[in-house]
Amino acid sequence: MTQLAPYAVTEANSRGRQRAEAPPTARGEFQRDRDRIVHCTAFRRLEYKTQVFVNHEGDLFRTRLTHSIEVAQITRSIARALQLNEDLAEAVALSHDLGHTPFGHAGQEALNACMKDFGGFEHNLQSLRTVDLLEESYAEFNGLNLMHETREGILKHCSPKNAAVLGDIGRRFLEGRQPSLEAQLANLADEIAYNNHDVDDGLRSGLITLEQLEAVPIFAHKRQVVEATYPGIGGRRVIHETIRRMVNMMAIDLIEQTRSNIADAGVGSLDDVRAAPRLVSYSAGLLPELRVLKTFLRDNLYHHYQVLRMTDKARRIIQDLFEAFMNDPRLLPPQYQLMAKADQPRAIADYIAGMTDRYAMREHRRLFAVGEIH
Repeated sequence: MTQLAPYAVTEANSRGRQRAEAPPTARGEFQRDRDRIVHCTAFRRLEYKTQVFVNHEGDLFRTRLTHSIEVAQITRSIARALQLNEDLAEAVALSHDLGHTPFGHAGQEALNACMKDFGGFEHNLQSLRTVDLLEESYAEFNGLNLMHETREGILKHCSPKNAAVLGDIGRRFLEGRQPSLEAQLANLADEIAYNNHDVDDGLRSGLITLEQLEAVPIFAHKRQVVEATYPGIGGRRVIHETIRRMVNMMAIDLIEQTRSNIADAGVGSLDDVRAAPRLVSYSAGLLPELRVLKTFLRDNLYHHYQVLRMTDKARRIIQDLFEAFMNDPRLLPPQYQLMAKADQPRAIADYIAGMTDRYAMREHRRLFAVGEIH
């Protein structure tokens, strides 16, 4: 096992669990967290939740599940290079999308609009709510009872209003302090993963082309290197070889810049990490190239008319479901009817956020399609 840096999270400097438990046998506390996440219901549902393309649009496109696995792989590799706690970093990466709605960001935006008068909806908060409350696996507590540092890594963003009611886990947002390096790393590994696999999925779908990507320097340069190294290469091989070089370049840049940031800040402990500015970052030289890539994906993939047609349908499905359940909560399954007695809008949001794409479409047909009465 890699010797951990003095500023890494360990069981010794952790703030522990909300509810005390006997220590695990033959594994560490953060391994236990990772294992609980992998075995939970919300994690399995990610297989049928949209990343960019809705599940039925193709078998080979990324889903929230495959995305989370890719983020975990990148996170763990970089964590090892930086001598951080790999199990914690992986646990955060695997759990970061547990609260995401069906239909990707379109679903989140639609549900947030529905909840605007009831506290709003944000998937990071929902991911924390999932692991703290909604999972029902253990006899002694609700949720997964994860370690504090895993939970703070899941909560990447939080408004002061929400932070004020979250207790210890929200305090850093009010005090202007940082989460662990492991949490900071998982956040940027998420970006590395989706920037690159969205290029791959966009090419596979035919919505973007290699010719268009010539306008993206970070892709064009790596493609030139591949074609010079392997004359005559084509098809999927040139795409994969190009993208894997992009991922590697971003990861190496992140490792080197973060090491430099840590040294410049004189960080020697976890407390120093929390008091310092954000330390996990790309170099100043890479950031403009990443902005060009993000702008290209926004303009040519995320806003492609075929993607927008599906996301428009998705918004209407979410809106219709929310309105139907608000008008008559008896349409909810029994467990959510009970929750609705205390807070009807939040219970409905919990139910909808937990749906997979295909379940949401099926539920919509049951409620609105003539002849669908079961």
